[in-house]
Amino acid sequence: MDTRSEVVIRQQHALNGRVLFINAPADQLIDQLDADINATVWTWNYADHLYHCKMQHNSYFAVELPAQSFDQAIIFVPKSKNLLEYILHQVISHFDIGQNIFLVGEKKGGVERAAKQLKNYGKTFKLDSARHCQMWQATLEHNISPLPIESWIKNYSIKTDEFNLEICALPGVFSQDHLDIGTAVLLPYLKQVKSGTLADFGCGAGVLSCCLAKLNDHNIIHALDVDAFALKSTELSFERNQLDRSRLHLHAVTGIQDAPTGLDAVISNPPFHQGIHTNYAASENLCQTAKAHLKPQGELWIVANRFLNYASIIEQQFGQAQIKTDQNGFKVIYACTSQHTFKEPQ
Repeated sequence: MDTRSEVVIRQQHALNGRVLFINAPADQLIDQLDADINATVWTWNYADHLYHCKMQHNSYFAVELPAQSFDQAIIFVPKSKNLLEYILHQVISHFDIGQNIFLVGEKKGGVERAAKQLKNYGKTFKLDSARHCQMWQATLEHNISPLPIESWIKNYSIKTDEFNLEICALPGVFSQDHLDIGTAVLLPYLKQVKSGTLADFGCGAGVLSCCLAKLNDHNIIHALDVDAFALKSTELSFERNQLDRSRLHLHAVTGIQDAPTGLDAVISNPPFHQGIHTNYAASENLCQTAKAHLKPQGELWIVANRFLNYASIIEQQFGQAQIKTDQNGFKVIYACTSQHTFKEPQ
């Protein structure tokens, strides 16, 4: 069991009534709560949501607070400070003065910093500290007005030789306020991508999805991500750039195994973080199994840190892998389901 959940179980005497568990881990916590605690889970992680549904927990996968009333909320502190600020605002703007909000998190995950953010809204004190985790309680003393999710968007512009784009990114989404280096290295190669039905795996704020849609009016884009905030950001970016929304298909996924089949190409700046921890499982699985989702002569395009040995994994599956470029610490890797169909750099 997650150490944060163990702290909550030890302090569950402070919980009662309808309790909203926000960003709760996929473990046995909900099943070990006292009978007088009516638990609901709000998560933006699709894998966690599927786990809670499998365990028959009341779970919501969304970017906004469930539309019902709660007596208490307990927030498992996310990595992003901006995301925590959004979550706190969501909860506090729907709660009444006198209601309790709890925070739980790892010390290295910023729980003490989060507790300082919570102090702005009421009386706060530490309930527990054990196993490198802390749990805090706050009783609300101030009301705040709700804000629409559009108020939390950060925008930045991208300029290429062919077009300009404006990206809309919500709190917690990868590279929220600027174009990351890896994607910047990949962008010039997108015009080489085979047109047709394409998948942007780990779509984030929708940079690749929007670029691919801009480059060819006939491209159909399947944007895949585990994070509800990423999927919503991609949708907002599509709309901001006046791209045809009917060409964008959003998919909440746990990995490439949930992607559609019969694709002309899979394009990715693959994720390698899960919360505060590094996790290469999703990107390695992409390299190992993307071929099964491609048509004959379908293409895989990924950009990855230079030190990651993805080219050899891809070569084992496709028979060959081509390094298109190696710059600024990143490699762009290309493979095709037909071994003899390789594009020369333009």
